[in-house]
Amino acid sequence: MLTTKQKQHLKKFIRDLGLVRGRHTELVSVYIPAGYELNKIIQHLQQEQGTASNIKDAKTRSNVIDSLEKMIRHLRLFKQTPPNGLAVFSGNISKQDNKIDIQVFSIEPPEPLKTRLYRCDQTFVTDLLQNMTEAKEAYGLIVMDRREATLGILKGTSVRTLSKMTSGVPGKTRAGGQSSQRFARIREGAAKEFYKRIAEASNKEFLNKPEIKGILLGGPGPTKEEFKEYLNNEIKKKILAIKDLTYTDEYGLNHLVELSQDVLAKEAITQERKLLQDFFEKLARSPERTAYGLNEVNKALDYSAVDKLLISESADEKIIEELEEKAKASNAEVFIISVDTQEGQQLRDLTGIAAILRFAIQ
Repeated sequence: MLTTKQKQHLKKFIRDLGLVRGRHTELVSVYIPAGYELNKIIQHLQQEQGTASNIKDAKTRSNVIDSLEKMIRHLRLFKQTPPNGLAVFSGNISKQDNKIDIQVFSIEPPEPLKTRLYRCDQTFVTDLLQNMTEAKEAYGLIVMDRREATLGILKGTSVRTLSKMTSGVPGKTRAGGQSSQRFARIREGAAKEFYKRIAEASNKEFLNKPEIKGILLGGPGPTKEEFKEYLNNEIKKKILAIKDLTYTDEYGLNHLVELSQDVLAKEAITQERKLLQDFFEKLARSPERTAYGLNEVNKALDYSAVDKLLISESADEKIIEELEEKAKASNAEVFIISVDTQEGQQLRDLTGIAAILRFAIQ
């Protein structure tokens, strides 16, 4: 699983490539799978140089041939393909028609590449890298009672609502002329119908989806246990936790994730929350062991006092890079924090830059 920091760096690389536009199909993208021989790729690119000599437009022809040549030279710097493979991009990045600026960019992806690709286009092909920034595994979320249900999904650090529904179960006060037994039967029948509807919606969202690693179920009182019996057996097997909670709306989904930290201990959202909770607790109880804001954090870095550096993903990319360089010099751990959680949003609103210190500074 990618850390938020790895994801942030990869997203920045993709964004930078996305700013480049070719005049024609002259931007070269090459993906080299893990374990693939570089010599074979170089030979292929040399063949493509020969093919490119047939391009009618003189400027496009020249740009493609020069881009391929620069890429070949770059690949010769590698003794072998990196462990996760290599993605290489080359082309004219100049925004001025009368100026040529052929540049080459490469990255070893954070996950092994399995696809070999060569393409010339007006934009660089970044889909394979983009897919790596998205969480592969997910958790289904169900919060419900007899009156309302909300289904959601947890992916990485993001909780997203999938569907909401309400029941036709009447309130506890019965209409005049009805016996209490008859009214209870009506309420029970309506509740069962609602459970069936929630179960059908759960099948639609979570059944036969291998990316769903597990299901978290929550709600007040005994209703969630009653409802559980209406679920498909395959979904039942995936239930990792059943939690007591009051809310059955979007807030309930987030509360369910918070209450399920025991089963989500290794997931990014839990690790991120624990780190931020530690910072905010120290800020309240021992503020001298914390710093926030660019000036204060820079000062702490200058004193080599930073233990953990927390940077919101919403911060300026140049500032992120500068802070990371400083942190590296003093062996401070760097964490790029998402804005998907409530705690992450708190950090963003608190200047977006903070630190847990090794020792207090004046």
